[in-house]
Amino acid sequence: MKKIVCLGLIAFSFIQVAFAQHNHINGKVVDEKNKLPIEGITITILPQNKSTISNENGSFIFNETTEQINSISFSGFGYEKTTLDSKDYKLGATIQIKSKSSTILDEVIINSGASGKQQNQISKLDIKMRGVANSQEVLRIVPGLFIGQHQGGGKAEQIFIRGFDCDHGTDISLNVDGMPINMVSHAHGQGYADAHFIIPETIESVDFKKGTYNAEKGNFNTAGYVDFKTANSIDKNTFKLEGGMYNSSRVAGVINLLNEKQKIKQQSWYLASEYNYSDGYFDNPQHFNRFNFFTKYHGKVSENSFLQLSASTLQSKWNASGQIPDRAVEQGLIGFYGALDPTEGGETSRTNFNAQLLTNLKNHDFIKNQFYYTNYSFDLHTNFTFYLNDLVNGDQIRQKENRNLLGYNGSYNHVSYIGTTKIITETGISFRLDKINNSELSNTINRFTVINPIKLGDISELNGSAYLSETFKFSEKWTINASLRFDQFYNQYNNKLESDPTLNGIGIYKANANSLSPKFSIYYHANKNTQFYIATGRGFHSNDTRAVVVTNGKEILPPAYGFDLGSIFKPTNNLLLHLASWYMGLKQEFVYSGDGGIVEITGATERIGLDASIRYEPIKSLYVDVDVNYAHGRYTNEVKGQNYIPLAPIWSSTGGLMYKNKNGLNGGLRYRYLSDRPAIEDYSLIAKGYFVTDAVLNYTKPRYEIGLRINNLFNTQWKETQFATETRMRNEVNPVTEICFTPGTKFMALLGISYFF
Repeated sequence: MKKIVCLGLIAFSFIQVAFAQHNHINGKVVDEKNKLPIEGITITILPQNKSTISNENGSFIFNETTEQINSISFSGFGYEKTTLDSKDYKLGATIQIKSKSSTILDEVIINSGASGKQQNQISKLDIKMRGVANSQEVLRIVPGLFIGQHQGGGKAEQIFIRGFDCDHGTDISLNVDGMPINMVSHAHGQGYADAHFIIPETIESVDFKKGTYNAEKGNFNTAGYVDFKTANSIDKNTFKLEGGMYNSSRVAGVINLLNEKQKIKQQSWYLASEYNYSDGYFDNPQHFNRFNFFTKYHGKVSENSFLQLSASTLQSKWNASGQIPDRAVEQGLIGFYGALDPTEGGETSRTNFNAQLLTNLKNHDFIKNQFYYTNYSFDLHTNFTFYLNDLVNGDQIRQKENRNLLGYNGSYNHVSYIGTTKIITETGISFRLDKINNSELSNTINRFTVINPIKLGDISELNGSAYLSETFKFSEKWTINASLRFDQFYNQYNNKLESDPTLNGIGIYKANANSLSPKFSIYYHANKNTQFYIATGRGFHSNDTRAVVVTNGKEILPPAYGFDLGSIFKPTNNLLLHLASWYMGLKQEFVYSGDGGIVEITGATERIGLDASIRYEPIKSLYVDVDVNYAHGRYTNEVKGQNYIPLAPIWSSTGGLMYKNKNGLNGGLRYRYLSDRPAIEDYSLIAKGYFVTDAVLNYTKPRYEIGLRINNLFNTQWKETQFATETRMRNEVNPVTEICFTPGTKFMALLGISYFF
């Protein structure tokens, strides 16, 4: 912890040395309707033609004084442009700008600097144009992030990004409103990230960045991070009913709890809820049901402070068909959508409380404090190998845990000038404590009858961290970010099972480790339509406590090194391109197998690749988006031909087109493509790729919307998730290693109606 304190003192000294003059041009941007601060608005002063971006507090600052400028303008995605003469602008003023009901690509601005708000704008545009119809679409918003579901909506999705099979979240950091989604040392696997507690209608924007280059992010931030942000306020109440094939239905609502007078006083409070039910397209009905509730308050509690409080709860239960081997279908034992163990399934719950306080200081600095708490339970029953180990009872396993998660995030943001160089200093600390009771892995019969306990114990994992980020904007063209992050981990496992195969008896096992991660990025803003950037940084591969204590704390935070070279280019007002080439190298990957209760050491890896995102509006009523991703990944300590990374994606692409007519008719087509990829190190088994198309058609009016949504429009037969697994079916003599898969959805149509009031 000494290193954390030292880093904090360094950050404090930077802040004390930096200075700001009180006659600088400064102010705040708020939404005219709800009076809440707006982040990401571009503010430009003339004749200097200098620009900056409003921070999450809506604040901005320039080195110039009002006597030095002629005018100041405010523009941003989803808002009308506002320009003020210098005579009409007062220092520290609060500027109200109007939101727009219609949005176009022309409003997306390529900002100078290192804020990364271009990506935030892209996500807002995608959400506005495409919508977020269901919980899986929550993750599909992120360009280059590919998902697969293999429990029909009950489990967290399998995530692919930048050549990583992240399983359910091992190498990508997922958060919502600053609260982590990933679960450390989870019963099913490290980083398990079930985002189904997020109600799609509440999502306002998504901030994301690939690579290890953000100092604010630590654990799981290997391939990148995704931050979901729920709306601070809603414009209208919504009630929605949806139903369709396979006995599927959904009811959802979002309701304001405060009136317009309270909104004017910068107070907002709303609640949202949804209930889902579906039997699914499998031969074995899922009887899947999920209930979500969410409420959020955001308001001004003093002259200089905003308070944000939210609470949510998820309850979900389902049956599952599980993974099935190719030969079971080929031999006609079951159909393509059948099950060998119809007793698979699970249930889970998660309740969250989140409090954030943002305080403005007189010198335009601001402080953020956040506390969050989660109570979580998980009980999953699966059978991946059937009768491989137990010829009589079968190999069904139960993975179960109950968890309390408590955390704090704090940060300090300061803007200063040395000459004409703008310096943005951000420093922060965070703590996260996970206490997991009776983390269990057992062999069972019919879910709940335990016949062979494999793992049982209590887990305690504490992660403390501190970071310092310095951004130097030397001119409108050149910006540099240099940052440093420190992470400290304390891991403890209380083994309650004498027969645990990985440990030496009952007792408490401990291991500690820390990591120091430098980051460095250069941004070159060639002109108002073009930005180039180079980013590099060190991170670490995240590891499960049960893997950490087995290795006695040695090399438990193996380093990950990344490099990006990219550009954001807007050649015309209706075309936006984001291109990047990248490299990622990991020294080691310890993996705790939640299905077997063992620790696997997979060795060093290297990945290189290309990412391309295109957003295009050929006409104002038509929006086209395409994301194409390529990755080449290999183990570095294996011989050629035996060094493929199993299930690592090679080519993937998502995209579509959306048409919106002024008369209310709107709709579109979307596709997702995943190429063939190795299922085993020598590529002797192949996980087959697929191309699937979805469609949506809506008729939207101010008071209602009628919509038809179709999944798998052309009724393609495809394998959504695939694994090379050694299995033995009932009455087989010898086991077989081959592809086991979960089938993707059949043609599925859902009709919905929404009422706005």
